[in-house]
Amino acid sequence: MNSIRPGLLELFWVFLRLGCTSFGGPAAHVALMHAELVERRKWLTEVNFLDLVSAANLIPGPTSTEVALHVGYSRGGWPGLGLAGIGFISPAVLFTGVLAWVYRRWGELPALANILLGVKPVVVVIIVAALVGLLPKAARDLRLRLLFGVALFAAALGVHELVVLGAAGVLGWVGRRRDPAPNGSVGSVLPWWGVIAASISGVAPTFTSVFGVFFKIGGLLYGSGYVLLAFLRAELVERLGWIDETLLLDAVAVGQATPGPLFSTATFLGWCIGGPHLAAAATLGIFLPSFFWVVVSRPFLQRLRASAGAGAFLDGVNVASLALMAMVTFQLGSAALRDPPSWILAVVAAGLLWRKIPSSWIVLAAAIVGGLSALARY
Repeated sequence: MNSIRPGLLELFWVFLRLGCTSFGGPAAHVALMHAELVERRKWLTEVNFLDLVSAANLIPGPTSTEVALHVGYSRGGWPGLGLAGIGFISPAVLFTGVLAWVYRRWGELPALANILLGVKPVVVVIIVAALVGLLPKAARDLRLRLLFGVALFAAALGVHELVVLGAAGVLGWVGRRRDPAPNGSVGSVLPWWGVIAASISGVAPTFTSVFGVFFKIGGLLYGSGYVLLAFLRAELVERLGWIDETLLLDAVAVGQATPGPLFSTATFLGWCIGGPHLAAAATLGIFLPSFFWVVVSRPFLQRLRASAGAGAFLDGVNVASLALMAMVTFQLGSAALRDPPSWILAVVAAGLLWRKIPSSWIVLAAAIVGGLSALARY
């Protein structure tokens, strides 16, 4: 692997900084990681990074968190996996916990949406820059370019993310050599996961039952933040009755308006259900499965690249992952680039990226601009 090996302290610091500035959802988080880890620090090659993104897309849980865990393990072994994960997750959990305390004490939230006014145009530019860097390596021949187009069309039609990824992998494998696929499958563990999680969940909101409910969600959830919303509503509102619709929507709004993984919504909900100890239970429950899935999937990732046929499967998943990113970029861009100030921010961000300014600092500056613009209205 042609890359530079960082020290563990540096690894932790980099992911802590990414966790503080990663607004905009999984696609934006992955783009920020690409800019920081591949382009700026040269810790990974484009191909290595794409493989890790694809591996994260193929397992349940928050994609960007699992990319951080994969990178941490690749660069620092088991200690690196833990430090990268803690560094990336902890800012979101801390910010969300503070807002949960404010919400529970005063019954309302600060106007967080104003911060996103400055961040969203910048996030779009960063994702586009990541796609420009990754796509030539992923879609390196006509077959893979056609597969990218098919995956993009399927995503535009609303086909589920996992179906797009799986079908692209199969088409990539069929179109190449037919080497045997690796024995075993991460998917074979999935039926048991729900049984284990259900056995430790209950009705009353205790530490154990809250942990169990969020553990089950974190271990089984695929897809976007909207899928997380559906899972949370089914479990917490309809089945258990621990919260109402209003609290759920407020929690998701907090998760979207704070940096880092949207799964930090669990911290907010746990705190509102029963205070800081249940916030800890919900946070541990929803994030621990990601560590498990990354550890379980590592051997399969290595086998995939060792086999020509299985490597072709991973090539298909790689281009499909970028197609999903492209679709998210279009959706974000349609919502974010609506007026002259947003276009000005996007152009400035593009110029700063071209000058090799770290993307995380650009996002932080955009958040400050959004906050200041909100204050100017009062």
